Amino acid sequence: WVGMAVAVAGQSFQFPTGNRTLMESGGEARFFQGTAGKPWMSGQFGCVRSEGRQFHEGVDIQALQRDARGEPTDAVNASAAGTVAYVNTRSSLSNYGNYLVLRHQIDGMEVYTLYAHLRSVREGLKSGVAVQAGERIGTLGRTANTQQGISKDRAHLHFEINLVVNDRYGAWHRTRLKGMRNDHGNFNGRNLLGLDPAEVFQEQSRLGAAFRFSEYVRTRPVVARVAVRDTQISWVKRYPQLVMANPVAAREGIAGYELGLSFNGLPVRVVPRAASELKGSGKVRLVEVDFAELQGHGCGKLVFKRGQVWTLLPHGEDVVDLIIY
Repeated sequence: WVGMAVAVAGQSFQFPTGNRTLMESGGEARFFQGTAGKPWMSGQFGCVRSEGRQFHEGVDIQALQRDARGEPTDAVNASAAGTVAYVNTRSSLSNYGNYLVLRHQIDGMEVYTLYAHLRSVREGLKSGVAVQAGERIGTLGRTANTQQGISKDRAHLHFEINLVVNDRYGAWHRTRLKGMRNDHGNFNGRNLLGLDPAEVFQEQSRLGAAFRFSEYVRTRPVVARVAVRDTQISWVKRYPQLVMANPVAAREGIAGYELGLSFNGLPVRVVPRAASELKGSGKVRLVEVDFAELQGHGCGKLVFKRGQVWTLLPHGEDVVDLIIY
């Protein structure tokens, strides 16, 4: 299912709609669409929902254009050149409603962008179809299967920049989540770990031609470091750009890897480890937690402190298990 994406040298991301007010001084309130009755901050990426307890996987971008009935008409465009990876036009199957996923090659890395709540997906788009950066792929809308629904005034594009965790997600789901439906195959939300699109746009603007996506990922803050006694981790093969040098493992041989996880479980840095560096006998061990970084990021639900001992929460165990499956 992976396939090839269209590669463009030095390519980065474009805004997926005409709303670029994020780049204006004080423009955030006109860019982010907050949830019902909440300020614009609730439309950001991260721990911005339910008083910080709920994670929002992307950014919600306000509509700029309306028809006579008040429905949005903004064009939704490919944020980068690539290929269509997945299309869902059965809005009842997801709280994302009608949504589309594109696959890209950015700075040598396989990256996925997701466009949700679409009023419509452009006719003819299906898995494998190539698209160019800025090409129209749909129309902004408010489709969803949530009980409350999305009101006209809150119509928005939910936009994500993701890395895919594991090509074998379907098998993992059948094994680990028996009896739980999986309507979207490998594009189940559990298999997509995201970065903050707004921060990506801002970093691109700040650095210009010096921006490198792989470096951006590697420099994201790490909440927890987890050692895994396994040399066949698909993430390592999939994203070699995130693997750091370790002279000890280079000299003695690799017996496992240490995963540096962001607050939402994304392995942003991977360090090969020699047998002499891997403590204990278990396959997975929580090495360290950055408590200062964890503050304000509890919605990731990765770790918990019992007495004086840090441990992985069930969600954290699931994330690591999927990464190494």
